Amino acid sequence: MSIDKCYNVEDFRKIAKRKLPSPIYGYMAGGADDEVTLRQNTTAFDTNQLVPNTLIDVSQIDTSVRVLGTDMKLPFYCSPSGASRLWHPDKELGVSAAAANAGIIYSLATFSTTSIEEIGAANNGPKMFQIYVFKDRELSMEFVHRAKEAKFDSICITVDSSISGNRERDLYTGLSFPPKLTPSSFFKFAAKPAWSIPFMTDKRGFEMSNIAHKIDAFGGGMNTFELAHSLFDVSVTWKDIAGFAAAWDGPFALKGIQSVGDARKAIDVGATAIIVSNHGGRQLDGMAAPIDRIATIRDAVGDKLEIIADSGFRRGTHMLKAIAMGADACSFARPYIYALAAGGQAGVARMLNLLREEVERDMALLGVTSIDQISEKHIFRSS
Repeated sequence: MSIDKCYNVEDFRKIAKRKLPSPIYGYMAGGADDEVTLRQNTTAFDTNQLVPNTLIDVSQIDTSVRVLGTDMKLPFYCSPSGASRLWHPDKELGVSAAAANAGIIYSLATFSTTSIEEIGAANNGPKMFQIYVFKDRELSMEFVHRAKEAKFDSICITVDSSISGNRERDLYTGLSFPPKLTPSSFFKFAAKPAWSIPFMTDKRGFEMSNIAHKIDAFGGGMNTFELAHSLFDVSVTWKDIAGFAAAWDGPFALKGIQSVGDARKAIDVGATAIIVSNHGGRQLDGMAAPIDRIATIRDAVGDKLEIIADSGFRRGTHMLKAIAMGADACSFARPYIYALAAGGQAGVARMLNLLREEVERDMALLGVTSIDQISEKHIFRSS
């Protein structure tokens, strides 16, 4: 199947699985523990049905939103995903370019294989930088200043990952960073030469561009849990987050919020937005799907925070349901990394365009002509 024959996110996933060595695909697609949350992130949308209104002029559809201090043409954006060189040589630059062309935010990850400065120079579209709080606090604060210099529009701090979730797929496959050939993995990589040869012969190598100048953690072949343990600060508190918000002094989001209490604390420390997320089911297994938390959090915080829904999105209807529940916008990573693996920048561009078409068509079928018309009256909860 070529990307021209892809008509939904699942089609891109199938190509990605076919192209990638199994350890790499497992890291891309896997979750924590029994992967219950990973599955429920998407299936939870099914228990919330859309209620359309009819006989409305829908000849003109406006999909634009303003969120995180920027105007976007669509109500969704590309959330942070590290190590995009794993999926395709176009890596973060390709995703960033596709997002800019679509008029949406591209969020660069701390563990990206393209630097803050490279994305800042290449992308004149809206940009966010995602930060983990490291034991090396100076490095984490350095990210804030580098993002400012590179003219990023917003930052977010991921708050649900002081340690890594138990990602058993990676333990079974022996995936390490950087990926290395071992007696047990040799044939898995050799079976996919179209991926393996360019990756293993890349002159730049597998470099975590934003931290390479200070940390050589990626030379030791550690797994994700070992990396998190070596780098992340498990003692970080709300007081520390307030310091980052003050240093940035702009649109500032916390990613990984699930509880009403944490949403209220986010307001107190200076956040302008929260990203309701469970890290795509890759951290604490058994958590609620974000679609089931949005309405409760919106009721609690009112209009004091922007709410972005993240995790599990695969369809335009999923996004309309989240917006009806109270989200200002939606974000996702797996759909675009599937598309990146399937066809590089061109794959991401096609996937984003397909989702744009879905949102436009679904809005017309719902009987709305702008995002701000979507509300709780458009949702029926069956359970």
